[in-house]
Amino acid sequence: MNLAHPLDRPVWSALTSRQSGLARGDVRALRFDPDYALFAAAADASPENTAALAALNVSPNGMGLVEAGEMPLPAGAVVRAQAACVQMVAASLTPGGRDVAFEALGEADAADMLALATLTVPGPFFGKTHRLGDFIGVKVDGRLVAMAGERMKPDGFTEVSGVCTHPDFRGRGYAGALMRAVTQRILERGERAFLHAYASHAATIALYETLGFRGRTTVTYTVLEGPAA
Repeated sequence: MNLAHPLDRPVWSALTSRQSGLARGDVRALRFDPDYALFAAAADASPENTAALAALNVSPNGMGLVEAGEMPLPAGAVVRAQAACVQMVAASLTPGGRDVAFEALGEADAADMLALATLTVPGPFFGKTHRLGDFIGVKVDGRLVAMAGERMKPDGFTEVSGVCTHPDFRGRGYAGALMRAVTQRILERGERAFLHAYASHAATIALYETLGFRGRTTVTYTVLEGPAA
């Protein structure tokens, strides 16, 4: 399948470029190492390649597909969830925004990051997801209460992801401030920032627009069930 744009098939684009070291599979189909991410993609819609994609569905967490166009599901695949998402891109940030004290997060914070993501469910987050890119967070009395970071990295782009705030600390502007900081770092590297939001979440999309993100296209996010235990 020829890509009209690298973000039309962000998973395939990332795993065949800057994140190829995390790819599992071959030229027919690839997935992220399951300890890092849920996402996978076939090279194209051919039966041979969709069958190869099915063979990569080895994690009990299943497998996630993100596609802008029509892509057939592997034969026998069981869909756990499917939703339309708006893919948004920022080439610059809007002026303004509040300042929030934050710090870099690393291996010492891995357990706290996983716990916060498990509580708030900003998206698939596993034991090594924090290693996909730079993450920053807000701590209150040593407790991690908000974070944001990077996920997929096709050539020229980096995805803003893992944005979440503990329920007890919402309404303080942490999410917007952290997203702004992560996006600014991406732009300063000469890349463009992108993200995905559920198409039904109008308030979330509106928040991203205030930062400078604009809708690019609609993608379908499909989560397939993993193998039975």
